[in-house]
Amino acid sequence: MKLLFKKLLGIFVPFMLLASGPVHAGKFDGITIRVLSRPGPVISGAVDMRGKKFTELTGAKVIVLELPFSELFNKVLTDWSQGTNSIDAAVTSSAWVPELVDMGLVADLSDFVANDPGLKLDDITEYFREFNQKVNGKTYTLTLDGDFHMFYYRTDVLNRFSQEPPTTWDEWFEVAKAIHGKDYNGDGEPDYASCAFKKRSAQSYFTIWSVASAFIQTKGTSQGVFFDTKTGKPSLPNPGFAEGLRVYKEMGKYGPADELNMDIADIRALYLAGRCAMVIEWGDTSPLALESDTVRNLWGASQMLGSTRVWNRDTNRLEQCNPTLCPHAINGVNHAPFGAFGGWSAYINKNADPKVIQAAYEFFSYMNAPEQSNIDVTQGWTGFNPYRTSQFEDIDNWLEAGFTRASAAAYLNGMKQSLSNPNFVSDLRIPGAAQYTSVILDTELARYLAGEINEEQTMANIAEAWEEVTEDFGREKQMKLYRATLGLKANY
Repeated sequence: MKLLFKKLLGIFVPFMLLASGPVHAGKFDGITIRVLSRPGPVISGAVDMRGKKFTELTGAKVIVLELPFSELFNKVLTDWSQGTNSIDAAVTSSAWVPELVDMGLVADLSDFVANDPGLKLDDITEYFREFNQKVNGKTYTLTLDGDFHMFYYRTDVLNRFSQEPPTTWDEWFEVAKAIHGKDYNGDGEPDYASCAFKKRSAQSYFTIWSVASAFIQTKGTSQGVFFDTKTGKPSLPNPGFAEGLRVYKEMGKYGPADELNMDIADIRALYLAGRCAMVIEWGDTSPLALESDTVRNLWGASQMLGSTRVWNRDTNRLEQCNPTLCPHAINGVNHAPFGAFGGWSAYINKNADPKVIQAAYEFFSYMNAPEQSNIDVTQGWTGFNPYRTSQFEDIDNWLEAGFTRASAAAYLNGMKQSLSNPNFVSDLRIPGAAQYTSVILDTELARYLAGEINEEQTMANIAEAWEEVTEDFGREKQMKLYRATLGLKANY
């Protein structure tokens, strides 16, 4: 890793044209940018690395502050809303930004972006450019990381046991039954067909949507999975989510016995040791595998698995896909890749000093620009995943990072497959998003997986608690924002 840091830091950008003109040494002398993010080296380590280079280029001092993921939102909220303003900018989930924007706490970056040719805005894929970075049509964040879940599988394991990569959940269980309990890494121990992070308060609430969305959303991103866009009521209970719950729980039969106590770090340790055959993960999997002698370049990837049976909202039943019910199906299979988390995005305190806002914008624009980001996304330790078209098309950086041509093609094709799917599922990006998902959904999902409650009770509990959050924020306001995040007119 030290060599990698030196290599990346050695990349010199002698001239950059940003919103306020060319970057030059001393431009921001005396200015400090305090940026909050999660503990490193993932994400904050990359921000710190690029911050040091930005200091060399401009004189601005970038200080990276760290807090556990579970504390980030409340820290930004309280610091900015109470006027403490000890934080100038943050790199956190883009899903939290609409709530902060609604409170008038986030700087509008639209004018900066409009006058920033170095950003190469058209190179950012449509979902991240038009949905992830914007709130009500204005740009408030800059994407640094393109997060969404994909399905990964060990190509060598499936080949050894004569299995084809599954495309549906039914096929997934057929493969799992054929390969579970076999020794994948040659240590004499039985390994796992599936590895999933299901620990409470450890982001399992993202994965349930990656499983369930294929049963729920069929008619494009604007349909959504969380709320009824006409009534504002929770989409739960519904037979699609119930099926997703059953599938998610059943997967545990083919995973580690203590899976309910495992977080993403535990799962990554297992798959890097060669003990997992299939995982649902963000885009870090293949780059991280480059660090493992056991699984380097052995992971295949595709968009999330689909289903031939989906929720018909008119009949409230699971029904077989047909061209009317599943207009975006591929060979009769409805895929609905989920924009889990939405990616680590940068945004700026509206009440920071104007000079700091300018410097912070130029710093994040520098990080986002392809000259830097197209390299950063190839390195697993950064936690940054692709979000620019050029990052999918230019294979040279991936080969230089250690990918083989075949593994790079598989990885990038899976990503392009996901982002080009018109049925891509947008994560929840309205005020209270953290309460809806990382508190309420996470709590009830953990109870369900532990066997305390059944599918019907789980969905009923979630729906009831979601209604309370919606009422607290105001149903009309919530649904206007929700519709806007789906690309619908705000009229409700």
